[in-house]
Amino acid sequence: MALAASQRVLAVLLLALAALFAAWFAGDARYLQALAVFALPPLLLALGVLARRPTAPFWAGVLALAWFCHGVMLAWERADGRGFALGEVALALGIICASCWPGLRGRFGGRREGQGRAKD
Repeated sequence: MALAASQRVLAVLLLALAALFAAWFAGDARYLQALAVFALPPLLLALGVLARRPTAPFWAGVLALAWFCHGVMLAWERADGRGFALGEVALALGIICASCWPGLRGRFGGRREGQGRAKD
């Protein structure tokens, strides 16, 4: 069975975020530590989404809230890394939307034929 579209989008966004962090810290003296702290979590979550782990989209959405806050704080504070920080914000928002999309579709999506509400 193929991955749902929201899962494919979520995996791509997580991989893009890991690549953004790898590029962002490329010249840093503590590059491996930065990769372990910043790039490894989205990479592992992307692998979890691709492996259809049921909790991976949830944790991606939770961590995306932290990534969003981190990106906003750095975009506000530092002019030199503002492009990377705003990229982090955009990817975090995409991750939040992609991880919540199946639940939103289930809650607010149209009812299919034969799935009407039960009569009380």
